[in-house]
Amino acid sequence: MTWPRIAKSYLSAFADVRGPDPRRRGRLNGFVNGSNGHVLGRQELFTAPELRTANLVAMCDSTGLLQHAVHCVPDRSHGYCIDDNARALMLACCLGNDAEPRLDGKLTTRFAAFIQHAWNPDTLRFRNFMSYDRRWLEPVGSEDSHGRTLWALAICGAMDDEPSRRGWAVNLFQTAIGSAENFTSPRAWAFTLLGLDAYCAMSPSDLAADRMRHLLADRLLNLLDTNDRDGWRWFENVLAYDNARLPQALIATGLATANRSYIDAGIGSLRWLMAVQTTSTGTFRPVGTESFGKIYEVPAMFDQQPVDAAATISACLAAARADDGPEWRAGALAAFNWFLGVNDLGVPLVDPATGGCRDGLHADRANQNMGAESVLSYLLAQVDIRQLTRAGFEPGRTKILPSLALSA
Repeated sequence: MTWPRIAKSYLSAFADVRGPDPRRRGRLNGFVNGSNGHVLGRQELFTAPELRTANLVAMCDSTGLLQHAVHCVPDRSHGYCIDDNARALMLACCLGNDAEPRLDGKLTTRFAAFIQHAWNPDTLRFRNFMSYDRRWLEPVGSEDSHGRTLWALAICGAMDDEPSRRGWAVNLFQTAIGSAENFTSPRAWAFTLLGLDAYCAMSPSDLAADRMRHLLADRLLNLLDTNDRDGWRWFENVLAYDNARLPQALIATGLATANRSYIDAGIGSLRWLMAVQTTSTGTFRPVGTESFGKIYEVPAMFDQQPVDAAATISACLAAARADDGPEWRAGALAAFNWFLGVNDLGVPLVDPATGGCRDGLHADRANQNMGAESVLSYLLAQVDIRQLTRAGFEPGRTKILPSLALSA
């Protein structure tokens, strides 16, 4: 069975479960204008919302970025994690090199200091969770958190506007990269590959890094072939979180190394993922958390999370650099409009005044809490989309945007 037939079968199943969508009656098949929430036809101009960071800044203290919130109020009881501080460092570096409002340099320093303090030289791994009273809750964090931190360090080394901090980031990346060779998590491989994409562009003569890049990309390629079956073109026999980072990593690596097999595998698996993440009416629907761990099953509708929308945007923009068809820009915009209310509930997830973002969609409502992961997912998605809209959507233009698809 070819992927178009697979897509049709999934979309038909989704439509049967979902039924008619009254929110779409009388609407154009288009995008939301971020300035006023109006749904636009595809021939009209999409305007990205203004990027605001007030909510993110309110989530920070002298230690770093707090992990969770109750509504928009930081929840100190859950402390901090390196995952979020790494994402925040990446955002700070992206804003410092773009036509966007910059974060206060003191915040960037705090995010970097959190990462430095998380490094455990005894285990050669990063810790992840810290309590509010600054006690580490584990000697070693997850493989995924280590990979995401490597990615943030590489982006910092490439994009930070402070030369000394760039040097710090590169040195710590070089110290911490070796552990990734023994990782077993596909997402940790993908995050590390995205970091290596930025690092190897800075240090093309680092043969060890280049070897690591091919090693991890080959592992993803082998996983994709191992789990491929009729109707299922994916790296694992389950779908989980941050799914689009896996094809994104292969596409980015293929572009950097001129390896067509990586690019083709990344494009093919992303097309499959986009098919299962798109409703019969063209609405983006990220893989629901109720699907996690269910072998070879059609994704559940809920709960839907901002991190998956942001990952999809970055992956689509990476794909557009390799295969400049309209499907990728359309896919990126559909995923971004999920934040703005073009979703299964017709509920906007963002607070345009503060840049806050709710933690996702339940079956009957939006989660009103605005945790760090959600806020950063939205802001990083905005960086990607605003770069794309500034480029203007002309054919071929996407390929000359090397800074796209960096978000975490």
